[in-house]
Amino acid sequence: MENFAQVIAALQQGEVIAYPTEAVFGVGCDPDNEQAVMKLLDIKQRPIEKGLILIAADYEQLLPYIDDSQLTDQQRTTIQASWPGPVTWVMPTKPNVPAFLTGQFETIAVRVTDHPLVQQLCREFGKPITSTSANLTGQEPGRTVAEVQTQLGHCLPAILEGETGGRTNPSEIRDAVTGNVFRQG
Repeated sequence: MENFAQVIAALQQGEVIAYPTEAVFGVGCDPDNEQAVMKLLDIKQRPIEKGLILIAADYEQLLPYIDDSQLTDQQRTTIQASWPGPVTWVMPTKPNVPAFLTGQFETIAVRVTDHPLVQQLCREFGKPITSTSANLTGQEPGRTVAEVQTQLGHCLPAILEGETGGRTNPSEIRDAVTGNVFRQG
């Protein structure tokens, strides 16, 4: 539990942390802290235009970022039937969601995780965190604390100790409006 408190403190201080997800380790930060997001993009060597995924403990945590009034009841039902779980949905954003999260898009990718440690992390932090694989762009994502430590340990103040959910593929990414699959799960 000491490590859990350390990870929460790092998030609250605007730091970038790593944590296990359903398939690989992710790196994340406070999505409302622009400096933290810029630090994450710098660590990952990831272009801002690509946008980021938000991972949450429950649907309510996503409501400040998504505009689900643009979805039909059927679309909402389909999304909620896949959560919690390893499906990421690209959804319309509220007008106040900053471009440092959405990149070049007017949508944002979001997921309600079924990983118990990440659910606890988001609950204790009180909101979603950003989620992108724990690796340098172009490298293999870390699947263990040791692999993350090797690639990114020098620039992360805290790595949440735990196991991934055992899935082999990163989350599937689908469009909430059209249902199109952007990345197979």
